[in-house]
Amino acid sequence: MQPIITGTGSFIPSIVKKNEDFLTQEFYSDKFEKFPNSNEVIIKKFKAITGIEERRYAKPEFQNSDLATIAAKRAIEDAKINAEELDYIILGQNYGDVKYGTNQSDMVPSLASRVKHNLGIKNPNCVAFDIVFGCPGFIEGFIQSVAFLKAGMAKKCLIIGSETLSRVVDKHDRDSMIYSDGAGAVILELNSDNSKGVLSNVAQSFTFEEANYIYFDESFNPNINNRTGFIKMYGRKIYEFALNNVPLALKSAVEKSGLPIDKIKKILIHQANEKMDEAIVKRFYELYDKETPEGIMPMSIGKLGNSSVATVPTLLDLILKGKLGNHQINKGDAILLASVGAGMNINAIVYQY
Repeated sequence: MQPIITGTGSFIPSIVKKNEDFLTQEFYSDKFEKFPNSNEVIIKKFKAITGIEERRYAKPEFQNSDLATIAAKRAIEDAKINAEELDYIILGQNYGDVKYGTNQSDMVPSLASRVKHNLGIKNPNCVAFDIVFGCPGFIEGFIQSVAFLKAGMAKKCLIIGSETLSRVVDKHDRDSMIYSDGAGAVILELNSDNSKGVLSNVAQSFTFEEANYIYFDESFNPNINNRTGFIKMYGRKIYEFALNNVPLALKSAVEKSGLPIDKIKKILIHQANEKMDEAIVKRFYELYDKETPEGIMPMSIGKLGNSSVATVPTLLDLILKGKLGNHQINKGDAILLASVGAGMNINAIVYQY
């Protein structure tokens, strides 16, 4: 019996925040000084590096667990299963529920428990828990679900990645323009067809020097004197870390799968930064002395921004539903799912359709 994806779902918030909406922001450096460049220049450079033109924010009445619930319902409907049959609900997230207009994170009870409640599931044997694993949290939940299924501990699992990063950004930090909100989900079930499913996976945590590359700290605006924490990162260090380590993890996953590199038809990588993702995939193929195949890496970051754990499942759902340009995943295609993020954590899955 092989764990396979039987349903996918996503929720893309309706509020569109365009780059030009940041023209009136006051941006400060990590030295608590205003940048000498105009916002027009800052935003132009930002777009050139990240590829982001706009991003999505959740409506004020929605919390993270609400986004997750909607994506979960859509995945359950897509799989055509009864939610009461679920054995596990695993939710990748990092900042809990943050009510609009507040700065307090709420993680008790877990967001997975809240989603189970919202879905109206009564079965006590459906176990719900969260994973806090940085942006790779969804894929890590996927890997854990595969282990549960193969061990005979489950028959049906719901894995969700959901985040409202717009609620935890410092609006005076240029990096605030990267982040967005969203949710994606998949259903994994055991199936007797061993010709498809998860072929391999890799997961790593680098913490000796890298643990605090993404962290929480005060606003860069020196005129804000409270102790509220906001998401912060050392962008250059993350870029170098990802470029040096993610291609090797991808290669390890492919080697463990037993497939030749030419069999990989799509790479669904965490939508962190367009230039970084392109550089990672380029270096990955250079490990095989090959050029990056055209169309191998679908991208959603330009319109949706970086929604952390939600980017990979959302990307998968958009492709499978025919909503991402000419990108398709066909029967027999092998794909790579990969992510890198706070921790610093890396993971990857080779999946055969």
